[in-house]
This record gives sequence, C-alpha cells and structure tokens, in this order.
Amino acid sequence: MPTTRRELLAGTTAALALGTLQERGTAMDRERTTEAEGEAPPYRISLAQWSLHRALKAGQLDNLDFPLWARERFDIGAVEYVSSFFQQRATDFEYLSEMKRRAADAGVESLLIMVDGAGQLANPDDRERRRAVENHFRWIAAAAFLGCHSIRVNAAGHEEWIDGLVLAADSLHHLGELAEPYDLNVIVENHGGLSSNGKWLAGVMERADHPRVGTLPDFGNFKLGEGKWYDRYQGVRELMPWAKAVSAKSHEFDPQGNEVRSDYSRLLDIVVGEAGYHGHIGIEYEGKGHSEEEGIRLTLALLLRLRAKYEKR
Repeated sequence: MPTTRRELLAGTTAALALGTLQERGTAMDRERTTEAEGEAPPYRISLAQWSLHRALKAGQLDNLDFPLWARERFDIGAVEYVSSFFQQRATDFEYLSEMKRRAADAGVESLLIMVDGAGQLANPDDRERRRAVENHFRWIAAAAFLGCHSIRVNAAGHEEWIDGLVLAADSLHHLGELAEPYDLNVIVENHGGLSSNGKWLAGVMERADHPRVGTLPDFGNFKLGEGKWYDRYQGVRELMPWAKAVSAKSHEFDPQGNEVRSDYSRLLDIVVGEAGYHGHIGIEYEGKGHSEEEGIRLTLALLLRLRAKYEKR
C-alpha cells in the first residue's frame, strides 16, 4: 500500500490520465439536467456525509453505499465525504476505485472530502506542523482519484490570533502548492476556535494567498467557546470572497419548515445575491429533533423552496 508522496503520485497519475476531469464535467451535467431540466440553477444541492453520521457509526449505512442513498432516497446528485468514515483507506486505491465506481453507477458526483484527524495545521511545533501537512497529502491524492474538486481542512492548533494566523496560512500555502498538480483545492471551514471567527479566517486567506486555497463557509459553525458566538451573517459574508463550497448546517425547524437557528433566506441572499455564488450548497443536518433522513429532507425542501426565488429573477 503506497505511503510516500512519490508512491502516491505514481498510484494516482494513471487514474487521473484516464479522464477524471471529463468525468467530473459529465456528473455536473447530469446534476443540472436532474434539477433544472437542462438549465443551470442558481445553486446546486449536495449532501454532506456527516448528515448521516449516526447511521454510519451504527453500521446501518456503509460508506460505499452513501452515494446510492443520496440518489435513491433524496434524489441528490452530489456528495461530500468525511474522512473518518474511511480513515484507513486513503491510500487503498482498490477501495477508492470501488467508491468511485459506486458513485458513477448512482449518477452521483463526488465533490470533496472533509478531512479530520490529520494533524493541526497551526501547531506551534514546527515538526508536528510539517507532519500535519504531510498527513493531508494522502487525502489530496485520494480526493483527486475520486474526481473531487477539494479537500476540506481545519485551521486549528494555536490560540493566539497573530501566531495562529501566520502558521495556518503558511501550512495552507504549502498544501495549495501540493494540490495544484492535481487540479484540487484546499478549503477551510469555520470549525471551532479561531477559525469560527470570520475576520480571523479571512485574514488567513489573505496571507495564504494561493489560488488553490479557499473557504467552506458553514452556516452554523460560528461558536467561539465559553458561550460566545460570532455573528453568522457577518461571518459568511467575510468568508464568501474565497468560497469554493458552502455548507447549509441545520439543526431544528419551525412548523413552516424554516431552520430555527439560521435565517436561510438571509444567508442565501449573502451567498447567492451578494457574492454571486452558484456552486453546490451542501446539506449538513446535525439536529436531534428529527431522524437523520427527516432532517435531510427538511433541509432539502427549504433549499429548494428558497432557490425558486432566485430562479424567477
């Protein structure tokens, strides 16, 4: 099983040469046709694997079957994987080939891998930080093999504003350079600690200064700790200039089908209306008041209902 950067490069070059980019384009065309009868919608909808984390952890759903679930149960044609559900398979190209085949058979596009547990990219220990960068490389190779456009990483490891910003930006710039030959992006989610502060993460983006480095604004992940929250509308607005994906976090809904914690209409006005974003918006249901399937369906219905507003413009 390949473990070094050279071995990973050798293991993925042939697969990439067979037409990963063309397959990605074909999948996107299928999604447009399914959702808007051949016309590109204001935004497309994807399903984040974390929405089904309870089913996956309980063994009720296997990682390999996730794309088929997305298509058959929700008629969603694009998915976002989470590394923890195939943590030991990042360099297992036989397994990755099966993932890729299952997604293709279901007519589902693989968009990105959310990478967790690979090390802290803002770790003040230079040796540990370099190791974290190296640990992410295998996921860059895996994502490229699957036909994804990005990996999602975390900018964690330091609690000091300036030092954390500098270290995170340096690691991200290096990862951007590693991802460039794979036509892949490295995107950061507001995901706790300093990264949940929109101003700080925007500063990281400015300093990282690499076209392959961007953000994944999450509607709900603006918890700063100690009971404090960053304004989610301000945060999304600050992160959208670098957005290469967007996460529609949901927890609970009112009787009218609106998300209680986040004003989706206001957020989508920022994402689509102000920023002009027309890519995928990923459903990420984390609530406990509904089953995972019900939560996904409620989020999907809300996104479809609000999308109609932009389709009429």
